[in-house]
Amino acid sequence: MTQTTLAGPGHQPGEPDRADKPGSSDGLQAGLKNRHLSMIAIGGVIGAGLFVGSGAGIAAAGPAILLSYALVGLMVVFVMRMLGEMAAARPSSGSFSAYADQALGRWAGFSIGWLYWFFWVVVLAVEATAGAKILEGWVPGVPQWAWALIVMVVLTATNLVSVGSYGEFEFWFAGIKVVAIGAFVVVGLLAVFGLLPGSDNPGSGLAHLTDTGGFFPKGPGAILTGVLMVVFSFMGSEIVTLAAGESENPQRAVQKATNSVIWRIAVFYLGSIFIVLTLLPWNDASILKDGSYVAALNSIGIPHAGQVMDVIVLTAVLSCLNSGLYTASRMAFSLGGRGDAPKAFARTNKRGVPQAAILSSVVFGFVAVFFNYQWPDTVFQFLLNSSGAVALFVWLVICFTQLRMRGIILRESPEKLVVRMWLFPYLTWATIAMISFVLVYMLTDDSGREQVLLSLLVAAVVVAISLVREVRQRKNGAVTVTADASADA
Repeated sequence: MTQTTLAGPGHQPGEPDRADKPGSSDGLQAGLKNRHLSMIAIGGVIGAGLFVGSGAGIAAAGPAILLSYALVGLMVVFVMRMLGEMAAARPSSGSFSAYADQALGRWAGFSIGWLYWFFWVVVLAVEATAGAKILEGWVPGVPQWAWALIVMVVLTATNLVSVGSYGEFEFWFAGIKVVAIGAFVVVGLLAVFGLLPGSDNPGSGLAHLTDTGGFFPKGPGAILTGVLMVVFSFMGSEIVTLAAGESENPQRAVQKATNSVIWRIAVFYLGSIFIVLTLLPWNDASILKDGSYVAALNSIGIPHAGQVMDVIVLTAVLSCLNSGLYTASRMAFSLGGRGDAPKAFARTNKRGVPQAAILSSVVFGFVAVFFNYQWPDTVFQFLLNSSGAVALFVWLVICFTQLRMRGIILRESPEKLVVRMWLFPYLTWATIAMISFVLVYMLTDDSGREQVLLSLLVAAVVVAISLVREVRQRKNGAVTVTADASADA
């Protein structure tokens, strides 16, 4: 197979990337099929946060939450375009961390790689607990902690079998999410305009967007409050660029994922939230009480809407958990291959699976689950807050990396620049300004301030460790050179 790891330290301009050398072996297998990659790309933007957290956003901003979703969606489209440009040219299991390593320096690749890994192992605990709550409701005889353990063990096993088994599970998990939201949008539109036979909803058309305090019932400033509440539900869209490295045609997979991100966000996020806001007044008590999607389904008269949504949310949770474990392990694998993590992380078994990287990631996930049950309001809350702004840090690093990588790709392999960021570099700088503004605005919000400050603290510690490592490596290198020179003398 073709090596998928980006050239690491010591790569010189003009020298072929390791990714271009057929027969070199990073050990990963090209086990993901085109249908796997397509569904991972589509389902990657649909997290459990869309189903669970949208009600709070609607309550905070009213119909204007649509603009909040549109702004964050635009930001994600731009970031994915930048990432797609780099990933199509140089597919890598380390994705943006590997690109930052080359474009910005070892410290950047090390730091953002470990922060991203940290983010996903915390997500493992969040999703395992969320899934366990739903399963305990169905089978109360099994305690919640046992369900969390069962879910983690099952999905760890699927990831350990082969990358194809991860892809197959994700194909079906994502497929259920996509079909569910697609059906919700179609049925909802018919109900909104009074075309759905037997619907209990009055079919008010677009009236609910303005009939309860106008489109901006909480003022235009609520759009920014909404941005803070919805931004983290978009995390995961970048997973396809990591997974592409284990597909038969990475370049084609990345191109398709990048080109389709606009309609995916438009349909799944804006489309489904639009349906909720047109079926019900934004301040309807059931939106917060039952959840936005359940409230909308109840208004139509769909029987057992709560149970139906529980199944869909559980699917979204398992999908996120499955992808989170895959993503954390592949980032650990890439860090190991670049010497930024234990070398064992970069080893694969005979099935092409980075076993040590998977097991180490899931062990930290189990530890985080334990913290969630033992100290939910102290230790686990610290973990949540200290990883809360990592998504925005990742997007910022992607932007700065792309500014440098464009020149490197044009200089070394211009024929591979098959995906291009629009209006480069102006739109890249505009995206940097947008993300920076969101981070600064979070400092004015009580809950957001703690997330940004703690995330910055953790980031500063990781960056400091990376810089100390670089200094030590340079000193060791200097000592080696001096010793060699003395021996020659």
